[in-house]
Amino acid sequence: MPLIGSIGQFEQLVLAAILSLRDHAYGVTIHGKVSELAQPREVSLGAIYVTLDRLEDKGFVSSWLSSPTAERGGRAKRCYRLEAVGEQALQESAATAVRISEAIGQALGKNWAQKWRKQWNNELG
Repeated sequence: MPLIGSIGQFEQLVLAAILSLRDHAYGVTIHGKVSELAQPREVSLGAIYVTLDRLEDKGFVSSWLSSPTAERGGRAKRCYRLEAVGEQALQESAATAVRISEAIGQALGKNWAQKWRKQWNNELG
């Protein structure tokens, strides 16, 4: 499998959101999912749309307009789908994250993630 090229962390979040939302991936729902994944960092809706445009230019996602809906005042939604090359880029990125996590675990000890999570939860709340 050829390497696609690296993607940034925010692109990873957006691609992961589209993957998990499947047929319900449009601007607002993608923003909600990315916000959930990026906690405690705040995410603007504008950043989502800029990233979606960039990912579409790269061929990682495709978009189309849905049929107009009454709840949107007769306006259509722009829906997004993860393309095969985008899924491959996300898988390569996730594999790199696993390797990084393993290297950190080797350097800091097996329980580093649990310690970090506990500290992070304490800071949140």
